[in-house]
Amino acid sequence: MKTVKTVDEINQKIKEGSANVVTALEMKDVVAELGAEKAAEEVDVVTTGTFGAMCSSGVFFNFGHSDPPIKMQRVWLNDVEAYTGVAAVDAYLGVTQLSETRGMEYGGGHVIEDLVRGREVELRATAYGTDCYPRKEIVTEIGLEDVNQAVMVNPRNAYQRYRAATNSSDRVLRTYMGTLLPNFGNVTFAGVGELSPLNNDPEYRTIGVGTRIFLGGAKGYVIGEGTQHAPPFGTLMVKGNLKEMSAEWLRGATFPGYGTTLFVGIGIPIPILDAKIAEATGITDDKIETSIIDFGVPRRDRPVVKKVTYAELKSGKVEINGEEVRVSPLSSYYHSIKIAEELKKMIEKAEFFLSMPVERIPQKEVFKPLRHKEVKVVKSVMEKAIAIRETTSVQDASQIIITNNVNHLPVVDNEGVLIGIVTSWDIAKAVATGKTGSVSEIMTRKVITALPDEPIEVAARKMEQHSISALPVVDTKRHVIGLVTSEDLSKLLVG
Repeated sequence: MKTVKTVDEINQKIKEGSANVVTALEMKDVVAELGAEKAAEEVDVVTTGTFGAMCSSGVFFNFGHSDPPIKMQRVWLNDVEAYTGVAAVDAYLGVTQLSETRGMEYGGGHVIEDLVRGREVELRATAYGTDCYPRKEIVTEIGLEDVNQAVMVNPRNAYQRYRAATNSSDRVLRTYMGTLLPNFGNVTFAGVGELSPLNNDPEYRTIGVGTRIFLGGAKGYVIGEGTQHAPPFGTLMVKGNLKEMSAEWLRGATFPGYGTTLFVGIGIPIPILDAKIAEATGITDDKIETSIIDFGVPRRDRPVVKKVTYAELKSGKVEINGEEVRVSPLSSYYHSIKIAEELKKMIEKAEFFLSMPVERIPQKEVFKPLRHKEVKVVKSVMEKAIAIRETTSVQDASQIIITNNVNHLPVVDNEGVLIGIVTSWDIAKAVATGKTGSVSEIMTRKVITALPDEPIEVAARKMEQHSISALPVVDTKRHVIGLVTSEDLSKLLVG
């Protein structure tokens, strides 16, 4: 493949003010009119942009040391807890963390926006106290200028494309894809298609570790592939200095019934090194496919309702089962265009230079589900319970135990509700001491029970804790539906 230019050459043209920079939308027309070869000669940089909810985002703070110093064990910013397991006065605030007093109305994303807007927030921290960090509590007000560092580190941003969502059930669903109306009442989608950075460099030739980007209105960097990176659903891990960012490109938000997030603005310049890259930046929405999945089916691998393109999604309506369904975006196409235009201006003013990645991100990756052991529950191992009434005689109870070769007899009332339990040991003691009346005289009335859907590990802990060898299994109204014994659990463990 013929190389048209290098990044160093492009940066020199940017420095001289002679670089030809176009947005991703403008490049579609250039490629359509001139073809990829000629477009590669004419254009030096294509700017991209995306602005949407990016839940896997957050900020590392260093608060500085108080006097006397404190080793923060727990810390809250405006009652939103941050993670402190990194160092004495460092903490990571995730955008989806909820306020302990305001719930879903306010979260980590809102705290970050407040700080960027120049507002002060309450810092509250507690600690266990050490010889070198004796302080155990602190409450103060801080602004962004008061912290030593505020480094935005986002584990998963800038999804290359995203599956759209709908709902076949007959009730409203509140999800991370917004509110989904019943009976295929609407479709929602995320991502901006042909403007999206990774869609304009699908082989990740110019986007990788070390690529300089526009992040929240400031210069940032790609530091690796994002979590859940699974091309063509690629993602990026990015970082930048929060102190240099703008609230225009960072917006705290709440998805009703789901939680808080942060809308993040990201723009990435694509250096046009050759015709192949030029061709890639000519991609249009009608060539970018995704799927509409059904959130009405409550499982991890939700069924695909329909394959669609971003052009269809952006039209505002799609057809499902012969009906026209309204489609709405979760990402802002308007702000994404503005980001691409803003980045273009920064490059044209020689305020932003390009950098090639020092390491490429993977082109092939498989996103694996969580591997977990099957949870065995009590109802899978319980045996049939033989229940008796409290008026049953000790003699009759002993005969039932011998005839059925069991050691435990739940005692129930006329409605089948558990009121006690009798064991073979209770019967033996009664016979030895001459008690021949009803079992009401010898039964244990405070009975430890299990529920049918309870994990067997929980049942085993109950038996160990109370030094017993069986648990009646009851429903929510304490009707006896079975019995689980230590022998049942031992057989399962051996198996």
